[in-house]
Amino acid sequence: MEHKYRYFKRDISWLSFNYRVLLEAEDAKLPLYERINFISIFTSNLEEFYKVRVADHKSVATGATREDGETIQSAAILLDEITCEVARQIRRRTNIYHNKIIPGLRKLHIVFYQNSQVEEFHKEFITTFFKEEIFPFLQPVPINKGHVVSFLRDNRLYLAVRVLTKDQSNPMAHHFVIKIPYSKVPRFIELPQHEGYYYIMFIEDIIKANLGLIFPGYDIDSSFSIKISRDADILIEDTKQGLELVEQVKKKVKKRKIGAVCRFVYDRHMPADFLDYLADTFHFNRDELIPGGAHLNLEDLRLLPKPLHKRYYKDEKPRAMRLNCLNEKSSIFSYVEQKDLLLHYPYHSFEHFIHFLFEAVHDPNTVEIMLTQYRVAENSEVINTLIAAAQNGKKVTVFVELKARFDEENNLATAEMMKRAGIKIIYSIPGLKVHAKVALIRRKGENGKKLCNFGYISTGNFNEKTAKIYADCGLFTANPHITSDLLTLFKVLQGKLLAKFNTLLIARYNLITELNALIDHEIELAKKGKKGKIILKMNALQDTTMIDKLYEASINGVEIDLIIRGICCLIPNQPYSKNIRVTRIVDSFLEHARIWYFHNNGKPKVYCGSPDWMKRNLYRRIEAVTPILDKDIKQELIDMLNIQLSDNQKGCFVDEKLRNRFKGCNNNEKVRSQYTFFDYLKNKNETLL
Repeated sequence: MEHKYRYFKRDISWLSFNYRVLLEAEDAKLPLYERINFISIFTSNLEEFYKVRVADHKSVATGATREDGETIQSAAILLDEITCEVARQIRRRTNIYHNKIIPGLRKLHIVFYQNSQVEEFHKEFITTFFKEEIFPFLQPVPINKGHVVSFLRDNRLYLAVRVLTKDQSNPMAHHFVIKIPYSKVPRFIELPQHEGYYYIMFIEDIIKANLGLIFPGYDIDSSFSIKISRDADILIEDTKQGLELVEQVKKKVKKRKIGAVCRFVYDRHMPADFLDYLADTFHFNRDELIPGGAHLNLEDLRLLPKPLHKRYYKDEKPRAMRLNCLNEKSSIFSYVEQKDLLLHYPYHSFEHFIHFLFEAVHDPNTVEIMLTQYRVAENSEVINTLIAAAQNGKKVTVFVELKARFDEENNLATAEMMKRAGIKIIYSIPGLKVHAKVALIRRKGENGKKLCNFGYISTGNFNEKTAKIYADCGLFTANPHITSDLLTLFKVLQGKLLAKFNTLLIARYNLITELNALIDHEIELAKKGKKGKIILKMNALQDTTMIDKLYEASINGVEIDLIIRGICCLIPNQPYSKNIRVTRIVDSFLEHARIWYFHNNGKPKVYCGSPDWMKRNLYRRIEAVTPILDKDIKQELIDMLNIQLSDNQKGCFVDEKLRNRFKGCNNNEKVRSQYTFFDYLKNKNETLL
């Protein structure tokens, strides 16, 4: 029977994920400040979504650019769908914030003022604070329809103010914008305590309470928060390379700050005539007007002061552990030479990887250190260790991806710093992004032995900061088949186009072919009446070619479990996907690992690496995936997948309408997979004492 396959729209699917993030803010079992942080994450995610995805669709809808398969009409329809869904989610956020978070803070004896009206005992304080700490940084700018107006900066908070002349017979309205100076003053101001209560106030509310001091001689009519989001998706010509690419990226990054407006967010209580005046003055299109709350930029809530003793918002997140098999004096090289090693972040300490590099720096047998850089932390320990290696006389080669969105400036700065230290820098490949997260240590063998290489293949970046909040894994290995392929990969990054990989799966070389073969094998087993089973854990599933392959497998009886955190364009619960289940997990840490399992007639094949099944990852990037050859590590990853599929606390099914359907306990043992897996690893580590 022929089936007409269908797919979820990529960006509507992403909004379903972000909505799931918002639902964490509603979970009363979580510490209140963790719930507040999820509102911050939801808002920050949405801001980037508008700057990149919505900006792209707007460009297509206006005929300015073209995207694969997208027309002016389809882009316009999608933008309407996005606007409708975002409006629904913002209403839910407003409800959670005002009806659950604010009352929850009060229960902790924290009063978070939500307007400019304060208790009598605070009035003198906010007036004095305004005069001394805020007023010197304010610059009201008049705006007049038909005149040149001031430039509104991306994602900056402004107050739009309307004042009236004091002429009672014919008062004239004047309009101003005031940039909120929270680069000079904190967004949240702690007020004096009173009778056991702590008080916090938004800086913009303090300004609103003192507008009469800014506009003497006028009557204050009204004031409302506004902000804009600008297109941040800079277009880099992929034909450029080397220093030409560096100069182009420098210029393009500067233009991000003046990109086209993709949304104008305003306080939904603003009167229609005031909104019309602003829209006409700043030349905003009506479809760019997005209603928000009285307080915008709620991503700043991550900075909300915590004035109480920490027991009131106890942080019970798992703490990174050090492996007992690798104490500070032991050699990672000696261990990995005998047996592969897998680290799970953030449950295991990223310091083990730093120690791996540090050992290479001081090992006289180290010939060369090679590494890819996609996103690194500012003032990175990884980069500092590589610089120390170069200064110690080691040859160091680093591939730097200059086209990593929003990290271009940091990558440029670290590349130039490494170059000054004597590190060989390889810049982006024309037409491609390098997303692989790999490192290779080349060593001379002792006592005349042959060269012994040590490899590291990860699902996450070499970033000690994100390693504390992203759930990733990284494999250390001395397996010569893998390290030989890693060396070939670094030759590819240095310009060698023709290459053969025998063990690693590398996007644009053998990845797609091998994935198809693995799925086909499960299909053949199922056709023969044997067990066909696939488990795929990743961040995103969007490529329709690979989705079609999974649909085909489902039709033929292969059982498929997908653990997809974000975008999932595969639609479950259809005749052609009846054997496919989609699980989404959102919890304390960001699920980021890519782990693939194929049953293989009882002899499982397991892989981990950097790519999601997105078109960009599979066809337009260099990605690296390694098979897991060590039987103990393989079983560890299978156990992790099964724990995640059993999650009945933070795990939910994504249904055919993109709804997040929580699994629930059904009187079974409660399983919160991130915490259960941490205990699993902790118990395993303790047996190594």
